[in-house]
Amino acid sequence: MATTRPDEPRTRVEVLGNIGPNWFASVMGTGIVAVAGATLPVHVPGLRGFAEVVWVIAALLLLVLIVIVGGHWLRHPTVARSHARNPQMAHFYGAAPMALLTVGAGATLVGRDLIGARVAIDLDWVLWTAGTVGGLFTAVSIPFLMFTQHNVEPDAAFGGWLMPVVPPMVSAATGALLIPDMAPGTGRQTMLYGCYAMFGLSLLASLLILAMIWSRLTHYGTSGTARVPTLWIVLGPLGQSITAAGLLGTNAALAVDSQIAGDLSTFAILYGVPVWGFAVLWIALATSLTVRTLRRGMPFALTWWSLTFPVGTFVTGTTQLALHTHLPAFKVAAVIAYAGLLGTWILVAVRTARGSLGGHLLRPPSTGPVKAQKDPVS
Repeated sequence: MATTRPDEPRTRVEVLGNIGPNWFASVMGTGIVAVAGATLPVHVPGLRGFAEVVWVIAALLLLVLIVIVGGHWLRHPTVARSHARNPQMAHFYGAAPMALLTVGAGATLVGRDLIGARVAIDLDWVLWTAGTVGGLFTAVSIPFLMFTQHNVEPDAAFGGWLMPVVPPMVSAATGALLIPDMAPGTGRQTMLYGCYAMFGLSLLASLLILAMIWSRLTHYGTSGTARVPTLWIVLGPLGQSITAAGLLGTNAALAVDSQIAGDLSTFAILYGVPVWGFAVLWIALATSLTVRTLRRGMPFALTWWSLTFPVGTFVTGTTQLALHTHLPAFKVAAVIAYAGLLGTWILVAVRTARGSLGGHLLRPPSTGPVKAQKDPVS
């Protein structure tokens, strides 16, 4: 017993050295609970206070992870650089910018009640700027690594491929929240069109990747592992794009003339409703594949956080459709989706805490390829 004690601190240090960018998914998944709750198109007693508490948790978690990951880069630079060379882990560098953007949006929506409107807006600007710069960097750098350095197998496409290219879409949606607090003029108009540019950047890249994921599932099936929940990430660009179109359409009147603003508001419906329909289809498919894998003993992993943020964007997107169309059906759908989000968030948060204390979530990421598989034909 005595001979193992000197190794314990060293072991803990080595374990902390394995913390990667995928941990920021927990901030995304927690922050979106607050954002979605604050914007839900129905009044629920106590929901505002609950959203405030959750936002504080997300903000503190973000701060802790920034400190830990920053220390990780200083104390374990070799391990940190290896994440970028890992064909699975590298994509999750997109989680950090989205975590910043989500907490920033929460500051504007609910944080102002706790820290004051001026401080909340300033905080949102700082986090939005950092998240947007980081997101544009991952949208270019990670695909570049895929094209030039990563060894990508024919059946390698998975939901995680969307992580580096979705942050600009989150910037578009959260940037729309900042437009009302900008001074009228060229700056506000530039912000509006800049958000639409990021909307297009992320949307087209996501559609290309979605086609590859669909092809992978058709030709090779699922991996049958804890990577299956990443299929839910597909909801991220779908729900976030509906949210962005709705928010930008609402605030366009503040930046451009009434005719263009009216067209952009109409676009929020013409784009949002068909994409919402496909999102519902994907929810059905992802649910079926996840349940199938759970029945076969899918282990818990950080990939389960894929069940939170993407579902949250579906809630916010549905909320925007409810506000633009005034249809009760979208209000009901938003409430049902939010209830599902709460359930999965509680489950994943508890399992993450348990897995962190147990240590198995802090092990090094796998570097080998994950093979897809189909059920044998009987």
